[in-house]
Amino acid sequence: MMRSAHLRPGFLAAVLHRISGVALAIFLPMHFIALGTALGGADSLQSFLVLTHSWFIRLAEWGLVTALAVHMALGIRVLAIEWFAVRERSAIVVSGCVAGASAVGLLFLLSGGI
Repeated sequence: MMRSAHLRPGFLAAVLHRISGVALAIFLPMHFIALGTALGGADSLQSFLVLTHSWFIRLAEWGLVTALAVHMALGIRVLAIEWFAVRERSAIVVSGCVAGASAVGLLFLLSGGI
């Protein structure tokens, strides 16, 4: 059973911020592999990029863009709390961060990113 403190917007924002950070950390080794294939020449990079045409990889790219937007928006929220002692209307701020990040993910989808 979850305590009422776990249902507060600040706690949920912290959990989302950590989950998106872990998703970004998991992405980094794959990014370094892609960069490493580029050092091998255009042919090796092209053979690696063929993999990105899979629906699964395109869905993962959408997830990555959305995770990056969530992490950035909630990170700015944390900075505002630390630097400016902004603590009022926490639910509104967290909802705004998540809505903005969702809008970025939706724009990526609509722009043909997937």
